[in-house]
Amino acid sequence: MLLWLNGPFGGGKTQTAFEIRRRLPGSVVCDPEEVGFGLHRMTPPGVRGDFQDLRAWRQGVYEVLDLALSRHPGPVIAPMTIVEPAYFEETVGRLRERGHDVRHFALLAERETVLRRLRERGAGQVLRFVTGKERQLLRESFAVRKLDLCLERLRGPEFAEHVWTDRITVPEVADRVAASADLTLSPNTDGPVRDGLRRVWTGLRHIRLY
Repeated sequence: MLLWLNGPFGGGKTQTAFEIRRRLPGSVVCDPEEVGFGLHRMTPPGVRGDFQDLRAWRQGVYEVLDLALSRHPGPVIAPMTIVEPAYFEETVGRLRERGHDVRHFALLAERETVLRRLRERGAGQVLRFVTGKERQLLRESFAVRKLDLCLERLRGPEFAEHVWTDRITVPEVADRVAASADLTLSPNTDGPVRDGLRRVWTGLRHIRLY
């Protein structure tokens, strides 16, 4: 089974993906963004754009997830924003046509909630202070530019199932996704402090720089 966690940048996809992996034995996170970062590293900086526009990204994501779903015995989790219907069909649609059990979830929140979450990505500010350089986070400004488009597109029925996350915690989002997919997560025994530290660590591990 593939759990594709869609949503705007800052919507909680990565945090939810790793929360599910933590509490679902045998599951694995396969991040389609890594394919895009590899393509960017091969491309001269002056000609880089949105890597989703590259057919190589869409084909690569399809092939890697097809391989993972065919050979990995447990659930596969893919946290990735994708709002272009044609690109959605080339990835999620093709995997379904291939016969894989794909459960798609759009993690949504109100605009102000997403903006607040983006501002709270303080790890990047710490990195700027430590390095003494005004380096821009890879997704920070891009996320804001794309926010309205993401929220508009993902509300459409073709991007269901929708999970609104404004007033629930990451563990609760994970619980709702798992329940809808008929998966049973182990109980969440983290207290507020441990849960907060886990979120910070996950965020630090996923800092991307230009």
